[in-house]
Amino acid sequence: METTARPEEQLRSASLRVTAPRVAVLAVVDAHPHADVDTIATAVRSELGSVSTQAVYDVLGALTRAGLVRRIEPAGSPARFEARVGDNHHHVVCRVCGSMRDVDCATGAAPCLEASDDSGFVIDEAEVTYWGVCPDCQ
Repeated sequence: METTARPEEQLRSASLRVTAPRVAVLAVVDAHPHADVDTIATAVRSELGSVSTQAVYDVLGALTRAGLVRRIEPAGSPARFEARVGDNHHHVVCRVCGSMRDVDCATGAAPCLEASDDSGFVIDEAEVTYWGVCPDCQ
């Protein structure tokens, strides 16, 4: 569920200090869903000037721990980040170009969270990745 709150408000609501790098990273992730760290860092640098890649990693880590950003790690791809958090959606990834899109659960309210055998785990998230070829690559 994407938010309409300003990055500053989101940071404050998560009890995070409002800094220029955090505001910029959060805004970039919101504007560019499924972006990798290099893409995010390039966009942040275009806005703020000199910001290290490590600083962007640190900000993304803080935002992920605070629940403002979700880290996605499709097989064979660098980690990507999105601002759509708090729901149980999935992703479809193109095998040719790597583009990624959101996919809502197929039926009902997060049916994939009801595993046939949970082995005693309390399941709170499931990651389903659909693979195929996007319309541009077909």
